[in-house]
Amino acid sequence: MFWRMTGAPLASPVDTILDKENCTLEELLDEDEIIQECKAMNSRLINFLCGRTQVEQLLRYIIETAPDEADKKRTFKHPYVSCEIFTCDVDIILQSLVEDEKLLNLLFSFLKPDHPHSTFLAGCFSKVVLCLMARRTAQLMSYVQGHPEIFRQLVDLIGITSMMEVLIRLIGADENMYSSHTDALQWVDATEVLDLIVDKFSSSDSAEVHANAAEVLCAITRYSPPGLAAKVCSPSFVGRLFQNALEDSRPKSVLIQSLSVCICLLDPKRLLQSSYQSFRSQLSHGTVVIADPETVYLMLERLGYLLKLLDVTTSDDNLPSTFGCLKPPLGKHRLKIVEFISILFTLGSKDAEKELIRLGALRHALDLFFEYPFNNFLHHKVESIIVSCLESKKASLVEHVLHECDIVGKILQVEKQPALQIDCNKPTVLAQGRSPPRIGNIGHLTRIANKLVQEANNYGIIQKHLQENSEWVDWHAKVLVKRNSVENVCNWACGRPSSLHDRVRDSDDEDLRDRDDYDVATLASNLSQAFRYNIYDNDVIEEAQGSLEHDKEDVHFDDESAEVVISALRLGDDHDSSLFTNSNWFAFEGNRAVNDLSPVSLASPSQNPDGTGKIVGGESEDPADRSASSSDFQDTGAAGLSNGSLMKDDLANSNPPIESAKPPEWIEWRESTVTITNALKVEIELKDNTTDEIETQNQELESSPGSKKLATIMSPVSDRNVIPLASQS
Repeated sequence: MFWRMTGAPLASPVDTILDKENCTLEELLDEDEIIQECKAMNSRLINFLCGRTQVEQLLRYIIETAPDEADKKRTFKHPYVSCEIFTCDVDIILQSLVEDEKLLNLLFSFLKPDHPHSTFLAGCFSKVVLCLMARRTAQLMSYVQGHPEIFRQLVDLIGITSMMEVLIRLIGADENMYSSHTDALQWVDATEVLDLIVDKFSSSDSAEVHANAAEVLCAITRYSPPGLAAKVCSPSFVGRLFQNALEDSRPKSVLIQSLSVCICLLDPKRLLQSSYQSFRSQLSHGTVVIADPETVYLMLERLGYLLKLLDVTTSDDNLPSTFGCLKPPLGKHRLKIVEFISILFTLGSKDAEKELIRLGALRHALDLFFEYPFNNFLHHKVESIIVSCLESKKASLVEHVLHECDIVGKILQVEKQPALQIDCNKPTVLAQGRSPPRIGNIGHLTRIANKLVQEANNYGIIQKHLQENSEWVDWHAKVLVKRNSVENVCNWACGRPSSLHDRVRDSDDEDLRDRDDYDVATLASNLSQAFRYNIYDNDVIEEAQGSLEHDKEDVHFDDESAEVVISALRLGDDHDSSLFTNSNWFAFEGNRAVNDLSPVSLASPSQNPDGTGKIVGGESEDPADRSASSSDFQDTGAAGLSNGSLMKDDLANSNPPIESAKPPEWIEWRESTVTITNALKVEIELKDNTTDEIETQNQELESSPGSKKLATIMSPVSDRNVIPLASQS
């Protein structure tokens, strides 16, 4: 696509095709600019596409599989472009589709069982339906209500992720649904869509089908209207889930996904999500649906069967690994059971706590914790269980962790022998001929130990238990305290930003600060204004510039310069600093004060129209300031800035300073008619001159027309620090 020049308009390729007498839809679909022309509301193109014949042909490209002998355009490009035309939000095209029931019948004929369902066409179909759901909600839902078989067909295709997304949107289980359309979705509560979904756990063996079915049920519990969500939370529905999950003949994916739905029902974080609360606040009917005690009791009744599945001695599976082999591997189903146990501990229900203690759920989880020392997913879940028990301040849970589970004794036992034990009777088996590696759960055990020490300061039972254990007291003083000191990242001398010592940044804060989508053009304009009007209130800037008589061309700050400044700003990490209020931008290492360097003294590259650039200098009126600037410049060995980079010279090769040389002056890039070539020639001639000779040549240059005065910065660093600075005479 080429730029259109002003005054020489070019005809659109789409208009050229439309000018033909026998214009066809295929020719338009082959044109690359058709989507852009649709978005630009090309009236001729839209009037052509909104015709019933064209809309029908577009739908056929989307729902019908191309013949085997068809080319790639017919197989891929035409369906894709047809889909994009519908999703361009052209109102008249969507209106032509939803107002014709035959066209809607043609669209949804893609869901029929005897129709081929490729993943590519399924994605195109879902995009069109989701667009209609967003733009024509009432009309589309009215059509679906009159054709209830659509839900059954979508559930049959739930293994395709695109079909799952359509199903979620049609039943109102999407957070993007608006409250104005909730009335159009109330009739969904009376459908049998939930029964159809839960039947997939018993009728299908596909792991994809089970995962997508569970995803739909979890979405219903979060965003669906209360009538539908209440059915998922009912004891009868949860009972059907466990009935399918605990059958020996069913694949493990049924158990995993069924527990995922139960975890979603019980997870208290679900009720704190902003999107959940915002959606619930829009509803004018019903209340927030949570699992009732009867449903929780039903889950606790099945907990005993789940704990039996944690037994690893009944499995003969073998999984090779880098350190040896796992006999058997932990598996997703055991990990999901531990996660389910961790959610039950956070409910705060006395009945749930009693049942968990009676069945020894935490003991089973701790056994897996030490039997699989390299599974960090498992370690994280077990640690969360122990932390929730300690933070609950409930005597029954705390004593269960300290006495029955003996967490302190197990920590001390592992610390005595932190290497992997050679035991063929355990699931984790070391490879022959290899030295035992250090186990991978020491970090989690350290955090658990620190949590015990923290809670001991607030809870007497824990403090008494730890003080009575002399081995713990000795290990805490000799090992744990030193380990915490070594592993404290705030004390690492590795160049971490000092501002991180005083605060903790979460992931959202890091994402916000690490964004790279700065508007460089806007920043360049603002920075240019800042330099021009001297908003930083810095004395050095005022003395250097002298006045505000510089025109717009004198202070040119382009996009490249802005990017250099932004990159330098990202090096800092101070909340108090601001892009337009803090003048301490380029604080170099050294003994000089921050205020000795002004932002204007930093070069911003700007080129002349002929591709040349020139460094120009201004002169400070205060000799004291000039002396301070000269010493600062000598300390850093800064010779000048070229293309935004600072050049430093070897201090070992320094030359004695010239007493009569002028002190260094502030530097900035400005446009000038004198080319850089002439300046370089003068630089060569000035290298060996004395101060008197320099002044003589300056006088000669002043008398020549079109020339500029030359000044010389003499630095004691080396000969390379002699740089010509052109300033306005």
